[in-house]
Amino acid sequence: MKIETKATMDTREDVLAAMLRIRAFETKLEWLYSKGMLGGTSHLCIGQEASAVGVIHRLKPDDYVVSSHRGHGHMIAKGGDIGRMFGELLGKSNGYCGGKGGSQHLCAKEIGFYGTNGITAGGIPIATGLALAAKLDASPKIGVAFFGDGATAQGTFHESLNIAALWGLPIMYVCENNLYSMSTPLSRTSSVQDLTRKAGAYDIESGSVDGTDVVAVREIARRAVDYVRGKSRPFLLEVKTYRHCGHSKSDPRVYRSKEEEQEWKDRDCIESCKSRLLDDGYSAMALEELQRGIEREVDDALNETLQIENAPLDTALKGVYGDERV
Repeated sequence: MKIETKATMDTREDVLAAMLRIRAFETKLEWLYSKGMLGGTSHLCIGQEASAVGVIHRLKPDDYVVSSHRGHGHMIAKGGDIGRMFGELLGKSNGYCGGKGGSQHLCAKEIGFYGTNGITAGGIPIATGLALAAKLDASPKIGVAFFGDGATAQGTFHESLNIAALWGLPIMYVCENNLYSMSTPLSRTSSVQDLTRKAGAYDIESGSVDGTDVVAVREIARRAVDYVRGKSRPFLLEVKTYRHCGHSKSDPRVYRSKEEEQEWKDRDCIESCKSRLLDDGYSAMALEELQRGIEREVDDALNETLQIENAPLDTALKGVYGDERV
């Protein structure tokens, strides 16, 4: 059985603010790369903000969230400190992992965020294990795993859903279907285009939602979270979304047409949320002030972080398995 959803007018200013904060952070990362100030690689979630905010804002603070390679937005929505996130990506000593983890190894257990992950589907079994721990501890916590459409073809996805169904684990699997696995379209990676059908093989409840509509995402997420927590059963949610940028910073996006990209930009989740708020009586000036304030907040966090010393070189030798200096 699938949960059907219709959008309801429960979008509020704090939801828009959360999405704007993610967008501002990601946009600033783009700028840092363009200036040669950020090394390594990074995968931006510009365009997918409604998925992170719509789902995570329905969780309790101590619920577990495990992310993917495209995870900055999830961490911010979970309560991550933007200054410390900048620090981690810039190799600063204030970073969440001491400046040595980078974009794909962000982790903050104190806020229930158990990591971004550079391995496709790598976070799914981790989240499943956290859900198992919650059940064994008789805890009301639930686990949430975010991953892309390409992950649904991985063995860890199927193994995790199978064991979660068998053992009755309180976990929500959130597939952010942005239509492409790197540069490969979904039609060439999955034998079924409706990814919720994969839940049926394991007798798992599922639902699908328009990821450009944060109100709809929040509504189906509320119902799914209540189901997972109340029944101690897994749930698969497919969020149909789109990344406005490339897969990573070096992606020229030659596999997508400009017309397709523009079509999705015209449905941008942030602009859609603004329109709803305007229809609900908010003033355009108030929304502009909100956006400017958040952009200043992100700018200030970055400027403060740039003044912090780089992580010392011996940080690279700490945290190694068996190292008593940890």
